[in-house]
Amino acid sequence: MSYLKGLLTSCLVLASVMSWAKAVPISIDKTKVKLPEETVKEPPQSVDTGLHYDRYLREVIDFLEKDQHFREKLHNTDMEDIKQGKLAKELDFVSHHVRTKLDELKRQEVSRLRTLIKAKQDIEGGNDIAVDHQALLKQFEYLNHMNPHTFEVEDLDRLIKSATNDLENYDKERHEEFKRYEMMKEHERREHLKTLDEEGRRKEEEHYEEMKKKHADHPKVNHPGSKDQLKEVWEEADGLDPEDFDPKTFFNLHDTNGDGFFDEQELEALFTKELEKIYDPTNEEDDMVEMEEERLRMREHVMNEVDTNKDRLVSLDEFLVATKKKEFLEPDSWETLEQNQEYTEEEMREFEEQLARQEEDLHQKAADLQQQREDLERQQEQLNAQKMELQQAVDHMERLKTQKVPPPPEMQLEGNAVPESLGHDQPPVPPEHQPLPPGHQDIPQEQQQQQDAPPNQQDLGQEHQNVPQENQPLPPGHNSPPHDSPQMPLDHNNVP
Repeated sequence: MSYLKGLLTSCLVLASVMSWAKAVPISIDKTKVKLPEETVKEPPQSVDTGLHYDRYLREVIDFLEKDQHFREKLHNTDMEDIKQGKLAKELDFVSHHVRTKLDELKRQEVSRLRTLIKAKQDIEGGNDIAVDHQALLKQFEYLNHMNPHTFEVEDLDRLIKSATNDLENYDKERHEEFKRYEMMKEHERREHLKTLDEEGRRKEEEHYEEMKKKHADHPKVNHPGSKDQLKEVWEEADGLDPEDFDPKTFFNLHDTNGDGFFDEQELEALFTKELEKIYDPTNEEDDMVEMEEERLRMREHVMNEVDTNKDRLVSLDEFLVATKKKEFLEPDSWETLEQNQEYTEEEMREFEEQLARQEEDLHQKAADLQQQREDLERQQEQLNAQKMELQQAVDHMERLKTQKVPPPPEMQLEGNAVPESLGHDQPPVPPEHQPLPPGHQDIPQEQQQQQDAPPNQQDLGQEHQNVPQENQPLPPGHNSPPHDSPQMPLDHNNVP
């Protein structure tokens, strides 16, 4: 169980140190800020390990520790055997209650991952695309996605291997991140020098060299984990006589949670006095980010020297064995960060070239976005112009309706109906120019004689009541006399 405990503690301490360092204001000496008492005794449940499966990891370990049989087997199992997955048979003997809880934890974790996948898809705008959860779950190597319902031996093996691998990569990634931080700081300094004149650059360079000398001017730093370093803690922190130094008593004093092990957090607390020699947040020349890197370097060094079984914990036996080594009694001097530059000039050159490429890409993206903005503005102007034209057309039609202007010829009414506007706004049309109704045009005389019967006189009078007198056709027998015959008035009283 010590390996699982060390695994979880390592996760917690790494996240705790990083989040604690970020949370303390720069104006406060982080080396003098003490962690809360409950944090020292037990890793706080609110601290995130930084692993995306943090909660799942700690809950699985907590429930495994509750099973007495499994806990006993773990105490007697070598760490390498645990890593190689030799606990398969032992998991089958876990109590039903614990096994049921592990099944529930796994189902909850699978559900959480599916929710995350769906949320990511929604953000990327793929709402209409079917999600292959099985394919996407393959990227999560810490559980067996093919069996989302029950927690099996393979799930425990995957969880341990994934957490171990992630923690081992953490130190490597942390070093790379710190190197990028240092190179960026130097890059910004060089860029600032380019903006100054010759006199300004000279003064800036002199100030820079002066700050480097002030930072390097500090008391000797003891080798982390050496007898001199521990005796200094014994004397200054514990208030004990250095002549009475006893490794076993020292271990018990600083095993703050009393579990018989030094975890990484308890180890890092031993280096506070050494860090105070180098860093002071009130000094311009001291960088607190570098202080945290120095703390982690010290812890990493001691773990590599003392933690012989690599379970990320230092037992009392391992500690006592280390105190008898020559390296403990006569250690080499400890080289601090300012004595070991994190990068070479070649790495710095490549870093600046990469920054130049990134800056060029950003400028190109900015230019593309500006072009897209101009295109959108142009399209908006066109849409506004079309909208204005349509509005003008609508306003024109409204004015036509208000003024009662006659519509175009194709919109005029058929027959002898006269539009209302003609009766009001136009002068009257002379009778001789009025069009005849349909069927009353002038008919040739030959066609008129061929008609079988004359139209009814009453009907004819009704149909021709609006026709001028001189244009009215005469009844049969009353045809107009020849033009050379004298016109004689008709006596309408004698007309039948």
